[in-house]
Formats: sequence, structure tokens, C-alpha cells
Amino acid sequence: MNVQNTTGVTRQIARFVTTTGYEDLPPDAIEIAKRCFVDGTAVMLAGSSEPCAEIIRTYVQQVIGATDARTIGKGSMRAPAHLAALANGVAGHALDWDDTALSLEKDRSVLIHPTMQPLCASYALADLLGRSGKDVLTAFVLGFEVQVKIAEAIHPDHFAGGRGFHSSGTIGVFGSTVAATKLLRLTEQQTIHALAIAATMAAGLGVNHGTMSKPLNMGRASETGVTAARLAELGFDGPGHSLEGGRGFFEAFGGGFAAERLTGRLGAPLSILSPGTCIKPYPSGVVGHPGMDALRKLVTEQDIQGDEIDSILVKTGPNVIAPGPLRILHATTALEAKFCVPFQMAAIALRRKAGLEEFADDFVQSEACQVLQRRVTAEIDPDIAALGKDKVVFEVEVRTRDGRTFAQKSEEHYRGGPRNPLSWDELSAKFHDCAAALVSEEDQSSFLNSVRNLQNLSDASVLLDTVTG
Repeated sequence: MNVQNTTGVTRQIARFVTTTGYEDLPPDAIEIAKRCFVDGTAVMLAGSSEPCAEIIRTYVQQVIGATDARTIGKGSMRAPAHLAALANGVAGHALDWDDTALSLEKDRSVLIHPTMQPLCASYALADLLGRSGKDVLTAFVLGFEVQVKIAEAIHPDHFAGGRGFHSSGTIGVFGSTVAATKLLRLTEQQTIHALAIAATMAAGLGVNHGTMSKPLNMGRASETGVTAARLAELGFDGPGHSLEGGRGFFEAFGGGFAAERLTGRLGAPLSILSPGTCIKPYPSGVVGHPGMDALRKLVTEQDIQGDEIDSILVKTGPNVIAPGPLRILHATTALEAKFCVPFQMAAIALRRKAGLEEFADDFVQSEACQVLQRRVTAEIDPDIAALGKDKVVFEVEVRTRDGRTFAQKSEEHYRGGPRNPLSWDELSAKFHDCAAALVSEEDQSSFLNSVRNLQNLSDASVLLDTVTG
């Protein structure tokens, strides 16, 4: 896994990917990868019923030709591998319930949603090629690694408040590309070409938040990686310095990059271990979760009902509300609600929870929810902002109609994050919740058991047998 520092960044990545095998991966990384497989598949299943996922399947049906790989969940079909990755990527991000990697550096906050792109590429090519569980785990971990390292290295202007790209689309193409190149067993030079092809096809805008076009960013990133790798396999080429070169990816998309955050750091440590990933307890923007947990603790301990609340004041940082991702001031749809702090507070106050039933148009548009949203004020607190973008902090103050005031600060380590992870039982419960309407209890158990035994499977595509029609 050691890569010399004397070569260019693009070649370093290609050499790292082509020389790293399953035996090089720490056991902890494999275990977290399995959790990502469970969580990623769960949210694909749940998201496959969303309108945007249905529209994408209709599009795939219109252009369908080869039947290489399967889509997961509702309306499962066989499609060309890149289109199966597209459909699964859109479904997997449709509910914004897929995991998130958060930065440990003060100059940035959310790095990327790291699982869906390499997972969708891995599923598509495992289905096409019949690769082993070890092959798929290795491809996934390496895809996760490369895209997170690129997100850590690129200039912070790439993200919210700067150029406004959606990194899960723009940088996510490298996660799916790396996974695909590994499963196709491309050479170092072919991998360099695949990275170049992916770099020139990268896309995704942050303005899409709250619409179907946000999960489209994820779907296209998943699709592009498979396409780039297969083109490189056929002999399509690109420059050897597509990332670091003049007018290359880093310059065009970020205005530069910090080479020291990438050069010599691949696999040291693996990104799946540090900064790790947050497996979400709520189907919404992850930076809102500490605030939701804080309010839930307050209203539960003080036994405050929604109709008793006169006002809720939320103090947080610019990595949460505008210019951060939760910039919608009042939600009227479920998609808007995912990026709206007033809705998230209202849901917790009214229901003590915020799951699939709450992130639904009927509840969002209900009179009680609409009224309570208007009683929520969210503002940037200078002291919280001074802590840096890597710290997600909330101070929530509730005033009741009878004049009482209560305050609650968010926990230091957010629930579901690397330092306060969901247990396997909690993760399994999330999977069962997502799969219940589409997959039998027997098949749900079979899938979970297969993931736990993934490294011993001779053909990883059997995972799809229990989550596709």
C-alpha cells in the first residue's frame, strides 16, 4: 500500500489502486465496509419507491439494451451495467439517508456522501462479472478511499459558500471509477486513463438541494465511474495528470488543492477509518442531526408538546444553515424538508421522531407542521462559527406559551458518527425499516447474513438475489 511521493498525484492514485489487495486492508476497515453495504442497500431499497427513482427507471427502460446488471428494490430490472449504477445511485440518495463523511479540518465540513458511488459500481460489475466478496470489498474500500482523499485535498472553494459544487457528484465519480477499475482488473495506465475520463465527465451543483436533481448527481457519479472504466478498458485515453495538471480537475473545480493532504497519504490511514463515516439515523442532511437529537432530548425530558411551544431558537454555524446545506427557510415538500432546520425542529417537537413518515409531503404540508415551522428561528452564532467548519454544534432554546424557557446543547459526538456509531442491531433495524415493504423477512435476514460473511463469498452477486425482483 506504500506509494512513492516522486510521481504525479494521478499516477500515485492509479499505482495505489492497482497494487493494493484485500490482504492489505485492516480488519476494522472491512467491518465498516460491511456496515456501509447494509446501510447503502437499505436506503436504495427505501428510495426505490420515490418518484425520482421511478422516473429514472422509466428512462433506463427507454434506452435499455444489454442486461448486464440488476437494479435494487421496487421495479427491479436488468439493464446495462452503467445504467444499473445510475438507477441504484438515484434511489440510494433519493431520501438523503445515505452516509456522510465529515471533515476533521476547520476549513471544510461535509466532505462527501462516500458509500453510494463505489457501492453502485461494485454491485453493477459484480453482477456482470461474478467477482468474489473479497474483490468487491477491496474495490469498495479503495473507491471510498480515493474520493474522500480528493475531497480532503481540493481547495475548500469547491464546496458550499465557494464555487457551490455538490461533491458527491463531482468528486464521487472517482469513487465509482476506482471501484470499477479494480473489478475490471485494469492496469495502472488504464486506471490513469479512467481517472482522466471521469474527471472530464464530473458534474454536480449544490443548487439542486431539495429537488430530484440532487440524487441525480449521485446517480450520474455512479454511472460515470462504470462508463469511464469500461472506456479505458477498450483503449480510450486521457492525460496522465488529469487531476493536478493545469486546467485539470483540481484547478477547474477548486482553484487548486493541498498536495500534502493527498500525496503520500493514500491508505495512511484509510479514509473509511479516519475521518470515517456517519450512518444516518434520520433521512435528511446530516449536519442537522445533532440539533434534532438535542431538541428530542429537551422535549422528552421536559415533556413539552408541540402545541405548547411559542418559539424555538436554533443557534448553529455556517456549516449548517446558509451558506451551508440546510438553507431552506420553510419546507412545503418532503424534498425541501431534508434541508430545512425549521421543519426538522417541528417534526421532532410534534412527533418525537423524524423518519420516513415525517419526511413525507402529507406531514410536511399538515397545518400543525406548517404553523410550528413559522415559530422556529435559525441563526448563525459567532462563537459557534469560530469553532471551525469541522465542528457541528447546536444550541436550542424552547419558549413555551406559559412563559417557561428551556435550553439544550447538542452532544459533542453526534449519533451515528465514527465516535458514536450505530450498533449492528440499530443498523439492522434501519435496514428492516427500509426493506419491509419490498423484501420478505426471510430475504432480509439472508441479505444481512450474506454481508456479514461477504469475504467468504465466491460470487458477490448473490447479495442482489435477495433485494431484487
